[in-house]
Amino acid sequence: MRCTSCGKPNKVPDAASGTPRCGNCHQPLPWIADAGDDTFAQVAEQADLPVLVDFWAEWCGPCRMVTPALDHIAQEMAGRVKLVKVDVDRSPALSQRFTITAVPTLMMLNEGRVVAQRAGAAPTPQLREWVEDTLRTPS
Repeated sequence: MRCTSCGKPNKVPDAASGTPRCGNCHQPLPWIADAGDDTFAQVAEQADLPVLVDFWAEWCGPCRMVTPALDHIAQEMAGRVKLVKVDVDRSPALSQRFTITAVPTLMMLNEGRVVAQRAGAAPTPQLREWVEDTLRTPS
């Protein structure tokens, strides 16, 4: 992960306590991770930050359209939100647990609890507003 402030490369683990920061300039780094059936609890539910979960599939056109928007939001909100991507085809237990019937489905977790969910793609400004509204709403 390249720091958006100074451009230095950094390694950001999928799961860790706290918030990742650049080893050079100490600014918050975007936190983007993959999770599956076996790693979701550690990567998403135990995160110290609110988590934006993207349930997606490789064959899904709208998922491919929303991925750059979500990556951009994760970069803009570095230190405030963690983006976790879940491939529904490789994570059937999570898909069943959260009753994912359409992709992309986005979910916000706070302290491991689902606080908001929406299905379908949307433009970056609309997704950003949804995330910001969710962060402002007390859970």
